[in-house]
Amino acid sequence: MSYKILLVDDDQDLVEMLCRYFRLKGYEMLTAVNGMDAVKKSGEGPDLILLDINMPGMDGLEVCRRIRDQVSCPILFLTARVEEQDRVNGLMMGGDDYIVKPFSLKELEARVLAHLRREERHQQKTQYRFGNGMMVDYTAKTASFDGQVLDLTKTEFGILEFLSMHPGQVFDKERIYEHVCGYDGQGDSRGITELVRRIRGKIGQYTKEDPIETVWGVGYRWKK
Repeated sequence: MSYKILLVDDDQDLVEMLCRYFRLKGYEMLTAVNGMDAVKKSGEGPDLILLDINMPGMDGLEVCRRIRDQVSCPILFLTARVEEQDRVNGLMMGGDDYIVKPFSLKELEARVLAHLRREERHQQKTQYRFGNGMMVDYTAKTASFDGQVLDLTKTEFGILEFLSMHPGQVFDKERIYEHVCGYDGQGDSRGITELVRRIRGKIGQYTKEDPIETVWGVGYRWKK
């Protein structure tokens, strides 16, 4: 299978080098040199996006924020930034991983392939059993323990589905609210706190292992 990678970076020399390398490995390459071009190219169905953060105008974080709800493929940031807050910001915007410059081509390819394979496995399975014994059926929209289906509302399952499909990724309440309820949803993102509390309570009837981690001052993430 030939994977399609969208590479976004304003460093033309780096773009040319990476394109040569990945094409030799059998990948199809799309490229963009700025944020607006990246937003447009993201609609061409890439299997993975390599996205530079430090671009003039619209940076990589803003690109990720704009496209994340329309693009489900892995997004890997290319960055020279190593501060913890930068990593948190990237994860909050919907990124899946960080590759810190300078990097080796072998490490980059290994990270890319790992994310592509994980995404393939996820798409092939409509059911997934987590470490705490919970089975989530993404087609039937149910979560259960030993055949006992949790009594989740549509919105509660929407939150559980969203978080569990992005394990380890941090989302703030506004992002969760927008994804589950939509931009025109009626309510308030602060209600996400109460909904997460209810989900935890229903899961807590079957296990002491809480799969939803509170990242204080940031939001929530599903434990890997």
